[in-house]
Order: sequence, then structure tokens, then C-alpha cells
Amino acid sequence: MRNSTVRAVNQLTARWASAAHTPDGNTGTVFTAAGLWPLLALLADGSGGPARAELAQALDIPAEAAGQAARELLAALAGVRGLRTATGLWTDAGLPLQENWSAKLPAGARGTLTGDPDADAKALDAWASERTNGLIERMPVVLDEDTLLVLASALTLRLRWIQPFAEWVGEPHTGPWAGRSVRMLHRNTSLLDRVRVAHGPTGAVTLLEVVGAAGVDVHLVLGEPEAPVGGTLTTGIAAVTRALPATGASLLPDGRPGPGLAVGTVAAYSPEPRLDIETVAFAVRSEHDLLDHAGLFGLETSTDTDRGHFPGVSSRPLAITSARQSAMARFEATGFEAAAVTAFGIAAGCAPTRPRYRTRRAQVHFDRPFGFLAVHRTSRLVLAAGWVAEPDAYEPEPDDF
Repeated sequence: MRNSTVRAVNQLTARWASAAHTPDGNTGTVFTAAGLWPLLALLADGSGGPARAELAQALDIPAEAAGQAARELLAALAGVRGLRTATGLWTDAGLPLQENWSAKLPAGARGTLTGDPDADAKALDAWASERTNGLIERMPVVLDEDTLLVLASALTLRLRWIQPFAEWVGEPHTGPWAGRSVRMLHRNTSLLDRVRVAHGPTGAVTLLEVVGAAGVDVHLVLGEPEAPVGGTLTTGIAAVTRALPATGASLLPDGRPGPGLAVGTVAAYSPEPRLDIETVAFAVRSEHDLLDHAGLFGLETSTDTDRGHFPGVSSRPLAITSARQSAMARFEATGFEAAAVTAFGIAAGCAPTRPRYRTRRAQVHFDRPFGFLAVHRTSRLVLAAGWVAEPDAYEPEPDDF
């Protein structure tokens, strides 16, 4: 995929991260600009007037290049192992589409809206569920009798860790999760630089790279306790996309050089360095009304139903009446999965002996709210981003009593 497109999508991810979160970090979230950006680009390709300029600004590319960039991005995503993508277009039977726009749409589902919101919702929900293997059960679009067009994308990511975690019940000792029984995950490695520290406007950020088996990795991102969520995530995004330098633990000074991280030289039984990792299992779901941040996504003008904004889509005046995304992410001992459906509704208008060695040891703990980023290893495209406000609680089996 083109570097310019990757940069544009990652910039949208960073802006969304900065805008979508409250400073206290008490609410978990997950979102994917990689699922939204191609739809915005396809709309920009058929837009006109002020709406076209707004969409181009949100996309960070010229509107005349947006359609081709969207098709190239979707084709490249289809080649990422563990990632499944799909697009869909449903239109009212009487809506004339401009052939120059419709013929250039990426391959995907095509359907007809009946004008019956309940029947149409059932069909669209079935598409969303099938395309995400049941992870997203409903199409996030508001339908009514005036809806003339629905444009949607689905993205599903499933990956397994190259090195699984061990899992047990544990209780964090500090922070908002202290004293709660949660699903703790632990593993160790001799690769100290799996953990790195970057410095951004809101302070130091510790990043842990958890390597997936299919070319996609998940980076856990821990900021300073009082740092705003958006600042922590945007620093993390800049670091994982290599726009901001980050220092590996092998080069960090002894002490506590980053949030949740301790580094030192210790007596050991092996000459190899060691990184001990402790985090929590989590699951996050979010519903986003994109029109709550219409300016961020270039959608302010195009929601004005008093006029049309997409002459390249149809000769009939069209305006956006619904723009939403449903997303989820789950991080467990063996792997990670994430899914999102984005839709636009458009209407008219572990035997001790004496230690023999001195070696470097690092310990990192993600035991309070933190962020996560799923990143395509080759291109550095951020596929999903989010914030973990609550860990998975430990649920004892019946025979544990």
C-alpha cells in the first residue's frame, strides 16, 4: 500500500484518538480509521462544492485522487493475513447512480433498499454479522423511509501470538483496579527491546510490542497516571508509526524510565537478559456516531439536507443523514481479535542455585488503564486503536467453589 495513504489513515487515527476520549480515561473504547477512511474517500470521489473540500482536508489527499486511493487501500488490506475486509452498497431502486462513480467502486455486496426500514435493517444486519463472523451483529446505520443509499465497510482482524501468555487470577496492587480479581496474563522473553519508551507532549509513554503470527502486532501503550487518554494514544501512534523515536529497554537507564517499567542489573542464573511482562485480558466494545465529530471527518457540509453534495454519485441531490461505526476488540492469552462495521446512510438533500551472572532485567506492568494499537508490521498502518478502562474480571468456574 502507498506510503502516502498509510500516513493519511494514521493521521486520521491520531486525530480521532485525540478527539474521542475524555481526560479521565474511565470509559473504554475501540475504533478503526482504517475502516472509515476508504468510505470517506469513496464519498469524496463523488462529492462536489464545499463538501468536496472538507472531505479532502479530512482525508489529507486531493479529492480527485481519493477514489483510486480507497480502492488501492482496500485491495492491500485484503492481502493482510488474518484480516478480512468487505464493502457494501445498497440503493433505493429508483435512485440513478452515476456510472462513472459506481463502475469504479471496489468489488463487494450490492443490494436494493426496499423502503421498509425493518426489512432493510434485517438484511443489513445479516451482512454485518456474516462479514465479521458474528463479532458485530448489527449494521450501525439509521434507516427510515427517506434513506436512498447505504455505503458500508466491514473489517475483521484475528491473530494468534507467536508466544502465548500464561493466565491466572490476580489482583493489581495500585491504581483503579487495585484489589479486584482479574484475568492476569504473564510471559517473559530475552528480547528486552519488545518494550520501549517514547516521550510526547503529555509525558513518557511505555509501549510493549506483542508479536502476532500473521504480520500484525498489537502494541500496549501506558502513559503517566494523570496524562489524558488522547495524549497517551497519540504519542503511542507516533511511536509505532516511527514518526517519534522510542528507546528500547536495552538502552534505558536503570530505575523506572517509563510508566509501569522498571529496569536494572541483577544477579541471575543465566547470562541472557530478561523482560517480564504482566498485563490483563480485556474486551472492549464501542458505538461511535461520527456526526458528533463531523468536522473531524469532513462531514459538516455534507449533512445539510437543504441541498445535494454528491453530484458524482447521483443526479439526484444527496446528503448524509447517518454516519456510524460499531467496533470491538478482545485481547487474551492466545491472541487478539478486532472487528468494525462502518456505515453511511444517505438520503435526499517459573531449583534455585547460587546466581552466577549479572544481567539486565526489565519488568513491565499494565495494571491500570492503558491503550492498544493493532499495527500492520510492514506498512505501519494502524488497523485498530483503543483504550482499556476495565480489565476482564475473573469469573470462577462452578467447580471452583
